[in-house]
Order: sequence, then C-alpha cells, then structure tokens
Amino acid sequence: MVNLLISQLRSLNWGWEVSMAALAWLLIPLMAAIGAGLWGSWANRTRKARSDGPELDGYARFREAMERSTSGT
Repeated sequence: MVNLLISQLRSLNWGWEVSMAALAWLLIPLMAAIGAGLWGSWANRTRKARSDGPELDGYARFREAMERSTSGT
C-alpha cells in the first residue's frame, strides 16, 4: 500500500515536469512565428517606398531591343 502511494506521488511530480517541458517545446514555434513576422515586416519596409518603375523601364527597353532585332531580318 505504501509503495502505491509513493509511486503516485512520484507520478504527480513527474507530471509537473512533463507539462513544463511541453510548454517549453510549445514556446519554440511561438517564438519562431513571432520572429518570422518581425522579419517579414522588416523585409517589406522598402517595397512601399520604392515602386516598380526602374524594373518596368528596363523591361520596356529590353522588349524594344528584341523587337528591333527581329524586324531588321
């Protein structure tokens, strides 16, 4: 009988450690999600200020150059 009570007390202590370990493992993806959100907002900070103008101008020049080379033949 005493052995049974001791084993139940040990399982209560072990349960506390397991639950704290589970919470610690759940904090890892939570911190990763917060970090990803912060990085995403930091990486997107200059896209609002800069438009696609230079890239589109370069593409238009490329298209014109390709049209000129095929129309000459």
